[in-house]
Amino acid sequence: MKKFLLLSFFVISLLACNTRKQVEKAVSYGNYDQAITTAIKKLSTNKNAKRKQNYVLMLRDAYIKATQRDLETIEHLKKDSNPEMFRDIFELYVNLDSRQESIKPLLPLAVDGKEIALNFNNYSSEIVVARDNVSNYIYEKSIDLLESDNKLTIREAYNELRYLDNINPNYEDTRDLLEEAHQRGMDYVIVSINNDTQQVIPARLEEELLNFDTYGLNKFWSTYHANKNPKLKYDFAMQLNLRGINISPERIKEREIIREREIVDGWEYKLDRNGNVLKDSLGNDIKLDKIINVRCIVKEVTQFKTSQVFGNVVYLDLQSNQVLDTFPIDSNFVFENIFVRIRGDKRALIKEDRLLLNNRRVPFPSNEQMVFDTGEDLKLRLKQIINSYSITR
Repeated sequence: MKKFLLLSFFVISLLACNTRKQVEKAVSYGNYDQAITTAIKKLSTNKNAKRKQNYVLMLRDAYIKATQRDLETIEHLKKDSNPEMFRDIFELYVNLDSRQESIKPLLPLAVDGKEIALNFNNYSSEIVVARDNVSNYIYEKSIDLLESDNKLTIREAYNELRYLDNINPNYEDTRDLLEEAHQRGMDYVIVSINNDTQQVIPARLEEELLNFDTYGLNKFWSTYHANKNPKLKYDFAMQLNLRGINISPERIKEREIIREREIVDGWEYKLDRNGNVLKDSLGNDIKLDKIINVRCIVKEVTQFKTSQVFGNVVYLDLQSNQVLDTFPIDSNFVFENIFVRIRGDKRALIKEDRLLLNNRRVPFPSNEQMVFDTGEDLKLRLKQIINSYSITR
């Protein structure tokens, strides 16, 4: 127990030493906020402990240096008079305020019984002015960006407006402009299925494959349509080209298995040489399990049929009429039904045999049903392609 306590103390001391060194290193490298975060975490419990005093001093040191650096940076950016810097100025003021607020719950902090003074400022006025400056600049910049017909530029406007709405909710008509930017920056993809298999594809399979409401797609900048909207100008086309359908013959495989095992089938008295029942030490008749060998013939029948649909998915740029990418697609479906018939003593069966006893022969699915069932897997693979592929020109 003593060894365990000594080892635990050693480990705790080592970890504490490493943490102090991490804070010191962060301060020396100018990573002040990292140092402040670590120190706050250490001081959040038992902040007045003697071993925690180093963290109080390091927190004060990091806070003073971080504040001085941010204020000097703000002063420099203001002198530059570049409106592109409005965002940086605003975020620096917000960071100054947030840093103070993260430290305040720890106050008061003391070292050797003497309270450590930390100077806090009220940045609310500066934050409001900086927010107004950056809001106005981003709003005007976004309006200019929305004058473009280039979708990438329009998406840039969307990102700017989203930032604006985060820092200054519903500024001017930002929400309306966000909706406009989203709609205009959207890529519209028309999807078609080309049947080159020389076989008839079930109508309901085509309907299922083109029902994108069931795909659970989450593509912010692209929308897939199966039915062309004459009011839209489509940017891309996605073609599902079905090249072949293979359906195997209906197969029935049979095999015969013999099950044998020894089981307990009641009991019988233990007799002596004269045919008398033997007694145990308490005078009770001695009984023995009656072991018999049972046998059962199991006829296992397997119904088996497979189908395969294969082809490729082609993405086309409708502006340049160029192929962007091609993906092979292959889907399979297996119909299998297993049932057994037995002849003999059922007690010889194993667990797997018993599970199959309730199964019966069923009609084989039609070729059309097989192709439709294959389509479920095909739909899943198509969804994976759509989700993983990012359309770019």
